[in-house]
Formats: sequence, C-alpha cells, structure tokens
Amino acid sequence: MPTPTPQRSWLAALGIYCRAPVITMLFLGFSAGLPFLLVFSTLSAWLRSDGVEVAAIGFFAWIGMLYSIKFFWAPIVDRLALPLLTRAFGQRRGWMLLAQGMIAAGLVGLAGVDPVGNLGWVAAFALLVAFGSATQDIAIDAYRIESADDDVQAAMASTYIIGYRGGLLAAGAGALYVASAVSWNAAYLTMAALVGIGVLTVLIRPEPKRASLSVQLIHEPKVRAFIRASRGKPKTLRRLGAWGIGAIVCPFTDFFRRYGVKAMGILVFIAVFRISDLAMASMANPLYIDLGFSLATIANVTNIFGIAMSIAGGILGGLLVARYGIGPLLVFGAGLVMVTNLLFAALAVIGNQVPMLVVTIIGDNLANGLASAVFIAFLSSLTSRAYTATQYALFSSLMTLPGKFLSGFGGIVVGAQGYATFFVVATLLGLPAIALAIWISRDKQLVPTPLAQAN
Repeated sequence: MPTPTPQRSWLAALGIYCRAPVITMLFLGFSAGLPFLLVFSTLSAWLRSDGVEVAAIGFFAWIGMLYSIKFFWAPIVDRLALPLLTRAFGQRRGWMLLAQGMIAAGLVGLAGVDPVGNLGWVAAFALLVAFGSATQDIAIDAYRIESADDDVQAAMASTYIIGYRGGLLAAGAGALYVASAVSWNAAYLTMAALVGIGVLTVLIRPEPKRASLSVQLIHEPKVRAFIRASRGKPKTLRRLGAWGIGAIVCPFTDFFRRYGVKAMGILVFIAVFRISDLAMASMANPLYIDLGFSLATIANVTNIFGIAMSIAGGILGGLLVARYGIGPLLVFGAGLVMVTNLLFAALAVIGNQVPMLVVTIIGDNLANGLASAVFIAFLSSLTSRAYTATQYALFSSLMTLPGKFLSGFGGIVVGAQGYATFFVVATLLGLPAIALAIWISRDKQLVPTPLAQAN
C-alpha cells in the first residue's frame, strides 16, 4: 500500500507567494484587467458625458462578444510564429507584446477622437483594444500554465486576480479621476501609458520552456499520417495542412484521448461550475437600486468590501490549494458560491439595510475570489502543455457562456416572481456543480495530488 503523500506545511504553502512566477502574474494580471473597463463602463461614461445618445451607447456592449469567442483565434496564438517577435522573445512573450501594442494603439486612437460625430472611429479603436485584450488573455493564460507546476497554479491565479482587480481600479476610478481633473483624452492617454507595466513585465521575465512548434507537430500521429497521405502534393499545401491539423484538430482530440469517456463530464462540470453565480449577476445592481440604496452607497460598498474580499478570497484559495490540493477545494468552492447567493435573497427580504448589503458583498466576493482561484488551477491542470492557449481558451469560454446566457432571462424571472425567488432559483442552479465536483474530487486522474513537502 503506497505511503500517503504528506501535506505541505502552512509556512511552505505561504512561501509559494514569494516565487518569481507567482509575483509575475500580479503585473500580468494588471495588464489584463486594464483594458476591460476602457471599452465598457468607462467608455460609456465618456460617450454619455459628451452627449452621445443612450441608444447608440448600448450597441457598444457588443464589443464584449470578442472576449467570449476568443477560442476561435486561440489556435493561431498557440501555434503561429510571429516573424520577428517570436524569434526575439519566444511564442508567448511575442504574442503578448503584439497584443499590448494593439491595446496601446487603440487607446491612443480613442484619446485622439472626439466621440461626437465620430462614433465609427470610436467603435473601430474600441474593437482594436478589445481584440488586443482578448488576444493578450490567451497568451497570458498559456504563459501562466507553462511557467510553473500544477501545485503553484492556484497561487498564480490568486495573484493574477489581485493584479486584474488593480487594473480594473485604474481603468475605472483612475480614469474617471483623470477625466474629471483634466480631460477624457488625457485619461485615455494615461491608460495607454499604463500598458507599459505589462510590456516591462514581458521584457523582464523569461519565456517558459517548451518544445519548438516543428518538434510538437512532427510528434503528432495525425500530422504524420497526413504527411504520409499527402506525398506528391505541393509542399506549401502539405505544410499548411500539417499546421492546421496540429493547431486546430489535435488540441481537441488530445483532450478526449487523455480523458476518454470522462471528457464530456468534465466539460459539463466546466460549464456549470459558476452558472449559479453568473446567472444572478445581471440582477445584483437592479436589486440594490430597487431597494433604495444610493449610487454612492453601492459604489462605496462594492469597491471597498467587494475588491478587498475578492483579493482575500483569491489568496485564501491559492493557500488552501497549496496545502490540501485542488479536489477538496473544488467541492468547497462550488458549495460556497452557491450558498452565498442566498445572501442576495435575504437582502431582498430584509430591504434597505446597509449592514446586510455589506455582509452580502463580503460573502459573495470572498466566495467568488476563492472559487475562481481554485477553478483556474483546476482548468490549468487539465490543459496539455502542448496546446495550452487553445485548450484553456476553450475551457474559459465554456466556463462563462452558459451562465451569461441564463443571466439574460433574470429580468423575466424577477418580474414574474420577485427578487427573493429569483436568487433562490439561481442558488439551486449550483447543485449540479457540487455533485460533479464531488465526482471529480474522488478521481485521481482528474485532480493533481498535493506536492509532497512537509516541514
């Protein structure tokens, strides 16, 4: 009978946060979070303050669809070598630098445009920022997974979350402050300058070690079979076909080959893990407003307590995974996210009570921060190092799409049954995630074992 793997000590688990790859994700997280609000709420505030019609502003929400379909071009980011950047910096860093260049160029373009009468240019530059941001997300996720072992992924995810929140603060409150003190043009130029934080991080940190693209391709049985079958065909056609099979077909067949009949269960679990939380998200702010909370109160509570608890939850999640492993924390995280949704139902019943609002925000954000760090670590452990960008982009898109789709029906349920019933229904949506988390936690193939290290 094998000897049980000893758990990592608390001191050793905490020491993970001092590792260079973990600290790196703090700055790359900031770089990832910075562009997001600049093409959404911050941009909407600018357009409205300049007198752009609300109906026109609403169409800019479609820009967010780029983040949900990034898996379409993830194979290109995963496998296509950029002529100069890849040779100088490597596959991951080269693509991050290209994406950061697109983000900075789009922000500078927005800073130089007067929205009134130039909405077409505003939309074009915003699309450039969003596309660059989504591409950067693909490259950063691949870089994170390839930079460290599975037992460090949760800690890297938690520092990424902290950095991401910092980027959101800079793009939200920071941009609004600069806009009120100077101008909107100055605000967007300032945000373009802050892209330099991500650029410097990429330049300082090394490229993770991985096999060259040609070596990866030649070891794929499907690629070798295509090369044999296409003998006599034009060389360009054979190379393009081999690249397409290796970049698009193999990432998906690799996942199903490794997990077999369990693969569909894993994909269902990915789709439902955060469905309870995402399904109710669209009705949180309407609840606060309908209960009579002022916008200032909502902003203060969600910023002060919400961000602090998200950060605390992320750190706690990384620490617990380092000590106990991913499996038990998947069950705990799924249950915590589901139960904390009941706080919104309680708030709907209690009414306009600031202490209850604070408790609700604390519970919700603490649970989400912890669950996100754990789940990112789990997704990273599923991802093959040969296809990190493509597989993780698919997983992350699948993680959010069902919940976002159901969230669109939230208003209908609230209108028919009220807020309290809606949040109870949203809570019950989390039951399948708990059941599947229990199944996954008991399968040693699906969850990595905690590193054997005890002091």
